[in-house]
Amino acid sequence: MTSSIWWIRRDFRLADNQTLTTALDKSEHVYPVFILDPKLLNSDYTAQKRLAFMFEGLRSLAEVLEERGSYLTVREGDPVGELESLLSETKADAIYAQEDYSPYARRRDEQVAETLPLKLAPGLTLHHPTDVLKSDGDPYTVFTPYSRTWKKQPLPQTEDLLSAPKQISTPEGLTGIEIPDEPALDEAIPFPASEKEAQQRLYSFTGQISRQLPTFKAASVKKTNAIYAYDQARDRTDLDGTSRLSPYLRFGMLSARQAVVAALTASEKADDDEAADGAATWLSELIWRDFYIAILYHFPYVRQSSFREKYDKLPWINDENDFEAWCQGKTGYPIVDAGMRQLVESGWMHNRARMIVASFLVKHLLIDWRWGERFFMQHLVDGDPAANNGGWQWTAGTGTDASPYFRVFNPILQGEKFDPDGAYIRRWVPELGDVSDKYIHTPWKMPVKIQREANCRIGQDYPEPIVEHKEARQRALDAYDQVK
Repeated sequence: MTSSIWWIRRDFRLADNQTLTTALDKSEHVYPVFILDPKLLNSDYTAQKRLAFMFEGLRSLAEVLEERGSYLTVREGDPVGELESLLSETKADAIYAQEDYSPYARRRDEQVAETLPLKLAPGLTLHHPTDVLKSDGDPYTVFTPYSRTWKKQPLPQTEDLLSAPKQISTPEGLTGIEIPDEPALDEAIPFPASEKEAQQRLYSFTGQISRQLPTFKAASVKKTNAIYAYDQARDRTDLDGTSRLSPYLRFGMLSARQAVVAALTASEKADDDEAADGAATWLSELIWRDFYIAILYHFPYVRQSSFREKYDKLPWINDENDFEAWCQGKTGYPIVDAGMRQLVESGWMHNRARMIVASFLVKHLLIDWRWGERFFMQHLVDGDPAANNGGWQWTAGTGTDASPYFRVFNPILQGEKFDPDGAYIRRWVPELGDVSDKYIHTPWKMPVKIQREANCRIGQDYPEPIVEHKEARQRALDAYDQVK
């Protein structure tokens, strides 16, 4: 009787799992296996909150596997050695895994494939990085033409999605270690880690069920799902206008194909142009995800260097005290501090806030974007090497399809526009809780009497701005002028 190993990496799901489906088609018995890789667990880019989410996701996956007559085996160690042992113990004919595109993942898989029967399946992205190319075969480095070609590729329909298997035959006897209890997923992290939760959130956001699990019961559908207001609401930090699906896509509790199908279906059902624009904008965000993964695939050096290499010569100041103030959310600019405190406490940050705080670090403080990229990866539950790198290089103006070097976000105007009543700021910067709307974005302008009334003394309860915007902006322009 044939058997195989399902090597789980970034596909913590049963529904629409091309790797699992292939393994079940090719084998009578399948062993679901997850390997804790010390090189990833102990990396400078590892976030404790992301580990907690991952471990909770593994526990959830183990439960649904048991419901189907299977079980999850967890091992820890070098993947090559562990897989060799697993093949010997199970007498499996092949190892099936979802293809990953980061430089480390590709090196690891090449090493495994040198001696072991590794077979890779798609699923991390909708289109493989080599499927969306220019007519001359070169990779795209600008998003808009990439997006046009991406959309010309075959797009999935609901009937293309794969159902979760009702039964998985896994012979007993394979042993492993317990899923670690620490770090634990605490209440501050607003993401229950499971495939079921991912499906529920997708349904709540889009109104579409791409292919639900047998155990999933949909809540009553909203009259107006958030996807239809996405184009208008996604930048408002004070509103719940985003999907909050990024951690689930990061670990594959939701497939890229499921998300794209839901976006396309929502677009077809849109009642008006505004609703259609919302669905189209969210689809565009999914394409951005594929784009950044493709950039990392074709240009792996971006993990260490600027895509536009001349910007590696930028005269960074890299003041460690300024960096620490930014990390702690004590820059004196409320919208910046709110974003940073949301990140450190919850492991997530609103996307508009990510752009604001990144721009502030790189251009107001002239601190190397790689410092910020690493800090994000050390805290984000959804931390993804491709998307995180792409976002930071976009903001710094050093990347492929980058923000112009002369675009320097004004943190005051950004706060006024995207948190007009200060609700986001007051949520994450409690010392500003009693500050009036008039001063919520510029608390340093409060007269002393108003400071006392607001229980917020500038320089004591809340810091003064560590830089002045106009001066910092000019300093950044001068620095970029040296290399542009």
